Amino acid sequence: MAPPILLLQDITLTIGGKPLLEGAELSVSAGERLCLVGRNGSGKSTLLKIAAGLIEKDGGTRFFQPDASVRYLPQEPDLSGFANVLAYVEAGLGPNDNEYRAQYLLHELGLTGEEDPAHLSGGEARRAALARVLAPEPDLLFLDEPTNHLDLPAIEWLESELASLRSALVLISHDRRFLQTLSRNTVWLDRGRTKRLDRGFGEFEAWRDKVLEEEERDQHKLDRLIVNEEHWVRHGVSGRRKRNMGRMARLTDLRQERRDVRRNVGDVKFSVTEGRTSGKLVAEAENISKSWGDRPIVKDFSIRILRGDRLGIIGPNGAGKTTLLNLITGNLEPDSGGVKLGASLEMATLDQSRKALKPEWTLKDALTNGGGDFVEINGEKKHVIGYMKDFLFMPEQARTPISRLSGGERGRLMLARALSLPSNFLVLDEPTNDLDLETLDLLQEMITDYPGTVVVVSHDRDFLDRVATSVLVAEGEGRWIEYAGGYTDMVAQRGHGIGQPAAAEVAPKAKVSAPKAKNAPPAGEKRKLSFKHKHALETLPARIDQQQKGIALLQDKLAQPGLYARDRDGFDKMSKQLTDAEKKLASMEEEWLELEMLREEVEG
Repeated sequence: MAPPILLLQDITLTIGGKPLLEGAELSVSAGERLCLVGRNGSGKSTLLKIAAGLIEKDGGTRFFQPDASVRYLPQEPDLSGFANVLAYVEAGLGPNDNEYRAQYLLHELGLTGEEDPAHLSGGEARRAALARVLAPEPDLLFLDEPTNHLDLPAIEWLESELASLRSALVLISHDRRFLQTLSRNTVWLDRGRTKRLDRGFGEFEAWRDKVLEEEERDQHKLDRLIVNEEHWVRHGVSGRRKRNMGRMARLTDLRQERRDVRRNVGDVKFSVTEGRTSGKLVAEAENISKSWGDRPIVKDFSIRILRGDRLGIIGPNGAGKTTLLNLITGNLEPDSGGVKLGASLEMATLDQSRKALKPEWTLKDALTNGGGDFVEINGEKKHVIGYMKDFLFMPEQARTPISRLSGGERGRLMLARALSLPSNFLVLDEPTNDLDLETLDLLQEMITDYPGTVVVVSHDRDFLDRVATSVLVAEGEGRWIEYAGGYTDMVAQRGHGIGQPAAAEVAPKAKVSAPKAKNAPPAGEKRKLSFKHKHALETLPARIDQQQKGIALLQDKLAQPGLYARDRDGFDKMSKQLTDAEKKLASMEEEWLELEMLREEVEG
């Protein structure tokens, strides 16, 4: 392999007397696509800032190629001090960068560049920050939660843009589909240390579970050794003093090893308070319409939601998802048409703006609504401290003001409040915001097992695939269309994601064909595999394999010790050959995939 652009070794950092990083490592080579994963609070963002040179480590080494360029996208971009958005983006360009690319990216992201940074929404600030770090096309790009505040069209555009870059990437994200699409390597930050998997995020979770199972077995063996040694101390036959002292020292060492083991962080324990069984009909909307001024949000829309349905609502920012949600649940009157709610409904809601959380509240106040020490769950009283622990809050956080909680902690708190209320109808507006992957897993399981009805607004494609029985999609001009299944099922029916108009606009029930391969015959003409297509399908796998072997050979040559110092021209030549070879491999793989799609379509 080529020498790394960035190398972190044995990084340590202590914050507030508590070790956060204890021997963490990170290596990034040219063109590498790496995701950094771990629980909320594990130190991912901190490690990324150390890698970017923004904060100083306590110990360890950091090496960065002196001639390499780097850009870092923070979770909370600061646009203060700039006259407009374009000035902010251009300030991130280097002397040889193309200023027109900054304007192009702003346009693609839905901004003009003339916006006042002081009046941007969270999503607009995120788009401006993305344009700033993408415009220079750096050698290494650090992205901390790049999809935060973005809608689905913007997320899909960002995936496409990042895939086209030659930059090395280090990604932190809670969006599974985003990580699966872009990552080729995975680094897991767990209890202060890093473990590396030379595969993408798609294979990470199975590997992680295997690692944790092995740790559990090792822990069990250690516990048994301690029991055996303690049994000898109490009941063993006395022997030579020297031997006895050795056994005692061994027991002391085992106990110290046991104390030094840092337990894996526990899981959130979701337990929803179930209400009475609702009627079969939960909500019915008939020909409802709603406009804000001259802009239609919902137009002649009808739907029936039955007990047990899991309905997802998706669309671009500003399409009116929250408005539609309020109309369906009876919290907002339509301009025309009517909404009927079913019998015996007990609704629990979670709003994305967290408005239900009063800034002056403490964590305990938020869970008990300002009084008492107990929370009632399924008819039984539970002490608030115990309920806090179920959502991974420490007892000492009980009096922590809500304003000091992180985004992930506020997300868990809102879920804790919503799930403590008796309900048979859950209404969740962006429940996945700021939740880590493990907590998302448990939320998905809870929704799947929930006996009532769920309506959820989300931009998380993987989440919708796992929980939704149908999705409502904004088609523009106040039109909404319901598709059976989750997000992927919707794409299959619609022909593409939500960033484009639906293929079903004229006839929503019409069958949508698969994407066209290169040189596909015109519409209406019978599709078939030509001799050229068949020959390519037969020979491409072998050619791809040969190309991969050539790339591996070049990587081995570039990894020779001292090559860079001994033969700089040769190193540069081979580096260019490697880049060209990787681009050719990507083109061959894309061609093979398109031909496979064509073959599947032809064969039915």
